[in-house]
Amino acid sequence: MHKIRLSGKCTRDSTVDGPGLRIVIWTQGCLHNCKGCHNPHTHDLNGGFTEDIDKVIEFINQSKIQRGITLSGGEPFLQPEALIPIVKAAIEKGLNVWAFSGYTYEQLLKDENKKALLDYVDVLVDGPFILEQKDERLTYKGSKNQRIIDVKQSYAQNKVVLSRYDEVNADF
Repeated sequence: MHKIRLSGKCTRDSTVDGPGLRIVIWTQGCLHNCKGCHNPHTHDLNGGFTEDIDKVIEFINQSKIQRGITLSGGEPFLQPEALIPIVKAAIEKGLNVWAFSGYTYEQLLKDENKKALLDYVDVLVDGPFILEQKDERLTYKGSKNQRIIDVKQSYAQNKVVLSRYDEVNADF
């Protein structure tokens, strides 16, 4: 059986990791080590635990009212081979796919393995968290340098297209 390294149990009730009620896959392992990271316990490449990919897919398939799936962590793009079948199952179920990454969109495009996963992502929150650019008014991202990218439109237009979610919530 194929395995994935997770930092915690998958959740199916997140409302802060993308729009609507979402399933979140919490991957383990990150090389970015951003100062002020929200999930520093996910950095150790050997931390967390391994899980059968089929069990994660079963978890997704048992979900009833979720709107989408979010890949978080850690750095999801360190495990593209393990995540692709999981994401494919989510898409077959009609879920949209968001991913959070410390890599930029441009960096992901340059790496064939990482791009293979990006090909299945609808929305990418990209770039490292920069503590000096932290802004609590931001929705779905932690620092001003990060972008919320509509991946499908970016592919179609051959340039970065920001998602409608990439804006400061001025009502805070």
